[in-house]
Amino acid sequence: MTETSTHPTAGVHPAATTRPSAPAGDAELVGAAVAAAGRGMIDRETVAEVVTLCAVAGEHLLVVGAPGTAKSEAVRRVAGQLGGRYFEYLLGRFTEPNELFGPVDLRRLREGRVEFETAGMLPEADIAFLDEVFLGSTAVLNTLLGLLNERVFRRGGTVLASPLRVCVGAANHLPDDPALAAFADRFLARVFVEPVADARLEELLEAGRRPAADPAHPGDLLGAVDRLAAAARTCDLDEVTPLLAAALRRLRGAGVPVSDRRAVRSQKLVAAAAVLDGRSSASARDLWVLPLIAPTADTQALARDTLADLIEKAANRSLVHAAEELSRSTAARAERLARAGTALLAEHRGLPGGRDSRLRMEAALREIDAGFDPADLPAALAGIRAELVAAVAPS
Repeated sequence: MTETSTHPTAGVHPAATTRPSAPAGDAELVGAAVAAAGRGMIDRETVAEVVTLCAVAGEHLLVVGAPGTAKSEAVRRVAGQLGGRYFEYLLGRFTEPNELFGPVDLRRLREGRVEFETAGMLPEADIAFLDEVFLGSTAVLNTLLGLLNERVFRRGGTVLASPLRVCVGAANHLPDDPALAAFADRFLARVFVEPVADARLEELLEAGRRPAADPAHPGDLLGAVDRLAAAARTCDLDEVTPLLAAALRRLRGAGVPVSDRRAVRSQKLVAAAAVLDGRSSASARDLWVLPLIAPTADTQALARDTLADLIEKAANRSLVHAAEELSRSTAARAERLARAGTALLAEHRGLPGGRDSRLRMEAALREIDAGFDPADLPAALAGIRAELVAAVAPS
């Protein structure tokens, strides 16, 4: 392909145009999809949610963790829920550019023109996952850098506007080579994953025995993502700008490296968090995204501690796990527990009397009671707790 296309709508289901308008209605749809993607994945819901955050923000994500920690599975599930064209590849030292970007178009070559056939390759993907992303050759990374920066693929005589919403790069560890620093900086958000904790191994084993659920409506939510992205670009940031500036000054003062470019681009994550929470104006509730821009696991922990009082009320209705993990706020915990309780109640009503359902509701009640004093229980969560108590009570 050689034509320069406009921003995509490929892969969007026709029904997407009749759904509720952004941000509230689309946020609800996308939130339900990302929740479905994370269901059955133990301790990887945050990865799935941050992929979605970055897709709306128009930024890229780097996931760092040991092999076998389900990095690719989380991205694959999100792509399956949101739909569109998905591209995945494992890079190595000897990966050729053609393996990612497509081969030379032989028909055009016979005419004396060097162009590339990109069908089914990275330049035409809506969501992409590149494993061991730092192992790519200079030729691969240079071409990839332009694609990530501008969403335009340029090689030979081929110039193609890419529909790429988000590229997720994965690595076992951050690179030591300073020459890779500029490339790594193109991934604004970073998530660091560890193997599942020993205390949750039973859950991991049980989840591994269950087949992954297929997406209920694959391919019909990219329109919602695009509408949310458009809403994020016009999101009102006036109220949050002084708080954001204060937060960034704190991070720099604490020794968290934040370049001017990353500081400016952090606003896109804040705006995306706001629209995914169903709002057209950002507030302090959205500052939980800031630890994502810290470059290492240690500086992310430092960022979370440094901003503790600024993000103590942060939460997000669509990205409940990510907001809680990055803010450690009680409001975010209440959002997550409310969503989990609502899902359990819905499942229980569909399958009344199920022993497994009852045990999980009892576990949810224990977590609510361990996390909140009765006097401090938010009203919405109190109502869900009452319904859970009634559901597990002997009949």
